[in-house]
Amino acid sequence: MRFWSLLIVAWLPVLQVLLVGLLGALLASNRFNVLTSDARRSINKIVYIVFVPSLVFSSLASTVTLKDIISWWFMPVNMGIIFLIGAVLGWVSVKAFRPGEHLQGLVIACCSSGNWGTIPLMIVPAICNEEDSPFGDANTCNSLGLSYVSLSMALGNFYIWTHSYSVMKRSAKLYRAKCKNHHARTDTSKEHLGQGTTDDYVAFVPPTSEIFSDDVGNSIISPWPPNDARASFLSRYLRAAKDLLVEVLIELWSPPSIAALVGFTVGTIDKMKSLVTEEGYPLRVIQDSTKLLGDATIPCTVLILGGNLTKGTGKTVVEPIVVISIIVIRYIVLPACGIGVVTAATKLGFLPRSPLYRYVLLLQSTVPPAMSIGTIAQLFDVGEEECSIIFLWTHLVAALALTLWSTVFMSLVL
Repeated sequence: MRFWSLLIVAWLPVLQVLLVGLLGALLASNRFNVLTSDARRSINKIVYIVFVPSLVFSSLASTVTLKDIISWWFMPVNMGIIFLIGAVLGWVSVKAFRPGEHLQGLVIACCSSGNWGTIPLMIVPAICNEEDSPFGDANTCNSLGLSYVSLSMALGNFYIWTHSYSVMKRSAKLYRAKCKNHHARTDTSKEHLGQGTTDDYVAFVPPTSEIFSDDVGNSIISPWPPNDARASFLSRYLRAAKDLLVEVLIELWSPPSIAALVGFTVGTIDKMKSLVTEEGYPLRVIQDSTKLLGDATIPCTVLILGGNLTKGTGKTVVEPIVVISIIVIRYIVLPACGIGVVTAATKLGFLPRSPLYRYVLLLQSTVPPAMSIGTIAQLFDVGEEECSIIFLWTHLVAALALTLWSTVFMSLVL
């Protein structure tokens, strides 16, 4: 297809997202006050617990096979590479522009964790349903595209709720500890926060033992004396490893992850797949019901997205250079890196011959920051206003960036 034809195909899905998001913003405005903060929070819970798992299960159970799972092995690798590059660039941005200490974890999370579920979930089906779609038959494109996106969503949740959650949690703890010690005017403030030459970047160094509970040392058996520096080092990192393992296990039990696991199981077992997905079988009603619920995911998610972005209007609590650095990393540097990774993997024969699969891999490097970052900021009650401002500007720029990069991506994979 010619460039302008691809540009139109790429722009229409983004336009749909903008229109529905604008409706959500209007409903959340003070004039209408329909989509209030409490309403968005309640709908978001329903989306997370009911709609998204239903969509993930229905798409994976009907299309995935054991051969597909094996052939898609590069997707978690691709996401891991993009995530790592984004985290490193976010850390460089923090060192260069020195945002507030409570924003250190937020900036790194916004640079590394992309919206690998919701945005592709809206764009890929819309492109498949276009009359001049470059990916062939609409039904086949939809089923395969939803399977790719469902896997991307499950993997994205894993990355977000392990590393990004941990970084933002550590940043919030250190910031609160410093504020508490500052108000108390104690002489131990620097010791508790590990201040010194790395004062502005304490969120990125291993936490000191005083941040953890006092009984950590007693719960870990060590061959060294209690006061030995090696014992303190071992205790600190064993506790950090334990916390990470707990967070991973908790994420594996989240509704989308459980739905993905069940969907993979049903899809890879032929007899079970026939019972659930084929016409005339008794359990077909499960597939129909989950698909019905899953269809509500996209409109509800975009409405909530539009409503949440209104929280960042009219506020200037974050330095513009910090927002600009996040935009440059997410929409210029990471897409270029994504093209390099996918091109190298294609030449090495790591990827199947599916243009849609390669397109989804490339799209993973161009999405705005994950909405779950806002949930984490709200959870720790640190940086909520700043997060709203970052989300507002990154999603506004995403309208143009996704259109241009989608056009480039489609020209590369076709």
